[in-house]
Amino acid sequence: MNNSKKFVPVMLMPFKEDLSIDYDALGQLIDFYLESGAGGLFANCLSSEMYQLSVAEMVDSVGYIVQRVNGRVPIVATGSFGETIVEQAENVKKIYETGVSAIILISGLLAKEEDSEEVFRKNVYELLNLTGDIPVGFYECPVPYKRIISPELLGELVNTGRVKYHKDTCLDIVNVRQKIANTQTEPAFGLYDAYMVHAVESLKAGSAGLSCIQGNYFPELVVWLCDNYANTERQAEVAKVQEFFATNMDVMHDTYPASAKYILGQRGLDIGLSCRNGSVLPDSAIRTQLDQLLVSYESLAQEINILRMT
Repeated sequence: MNNSKKFVPVMLMPFKEDLSIDYDALGQLIDFYLESGAGGLFANCLSSEMYQLSVAEMVDSVGYIVQRVNGRVPIVATGSFGETIVEQAENVKKIYETGVSAIILISGLLAKEEDSEEVFRKNVYELLNLTGDIPVGFYECPVPYKRIISPELLGELVNTGRVKYHKDTCLDIVNVRQKIANTQTEPAFGLYDAYMVHAVESLKAGSAGLSCIQGNYFPELVVWLCDNYANTERQAEVAKVQEFFATNMDVMHDTYPASAKYILGQRGLDIGLSCRNGSVLPDSAIRTQLDQLLVSYESLAQEINILRMT
């Protein structure tokens, strides 16, 4: 199948034992994503432990990623950090100067949880007005709280021409379909779904691709799904891949991102388990579960005949 669906990894951030950024491992990780077929990268996101990074570390690490990728795929990065909209605008500008294609705005940082959508809307427009013509996107990040953008408002914002990207976490395929329908007037915009339980449905509905934590375990499997979801001759295999992601949802979420770093280490990357956000593998039982996950993946990869990176 030849289609334009893309897998955009939510990038992990490797740390050394002293919790400084491990740039050697980060370079390996970038190469691994690209060799797996990723069509873009989402840097400085929750998987990158962005809330545990200083703004200087954000700028330095995103700049490194941009240089390492060297134009091979587009890169987006979160930039809307700060207590006020003015402060957020300044950080948007700083991170955009690294050379990324667009800056991602965290919906939960643009209004308080108790605020109405109209307050959120007003704040978004204020931020857009303070950031010139910088291309932006949205991420319905679960931290500090998950603010889901309505299909109507997303359509309105996309129609400004500034919004190029949306990482959706609503977990509701009906909502996803409505968002896609409301944003079709802007061909440069893409909705990327995070929820792998309805990944195939989302792709068939018209999403631009997938941006999920599962791709930090088995990126080539997510790429395969993007490439084959509509292949009429491989629907039985597509169903097995979809089932694999749905069945293993809990084990891939429970101790993330340490669990993803563990799997990548088992797959040959020189990446440690250190996390700044407190994520750890608490006991040998968790490692046994993850080892079994890797065995299941390798069996599935052999069955559908995909090129494994190890």
